[in-house]
Amino acid sequence: QVQLVESGGGLVQPGGSLTLSCVASRSSIGAYDMKWYRQSPGKQRDVVATFTRGGTTNYADTVKGRFTISRDNSKNTVYLQMNSLKPEDTAVYYCGAVHFVTKAMYWGQGTQVTVSS
Repeated sequence: QVQLVESGGGLVQPGGSLTLSCVASRSSIGAYDMKWYRQSPGKQRDVVATFTRGGTTNYADTVKGRFTISRDNSKNTVYLQMNSLKPEDTAVYYCGAVHFVTKAMYWGQGTQVTVSS
């Protein structure tokens, strides 16, 4: 059972940047597709970025060209670099892991990102 802990959230002005980190323990992220999700008050939790075991990346249309997901298997860490942030990016961001065999889904506790002047 993988444990996930996100960090790096905070308050940033529109147009600014933040980088989120997700550190895994108890299991190697090499066995998982890694994802970042976000959820705003009153809205569903949506996938914003995916980095598969095979090395492919996918992004929600709302963040393409602005967000970059990366992973460092040696550090057992996944990152989400967020540039050109907009107020609508405000949300709790969650790290997720999907096991390649069982398809079980694991979540971190989330980190708050607030984009405001």
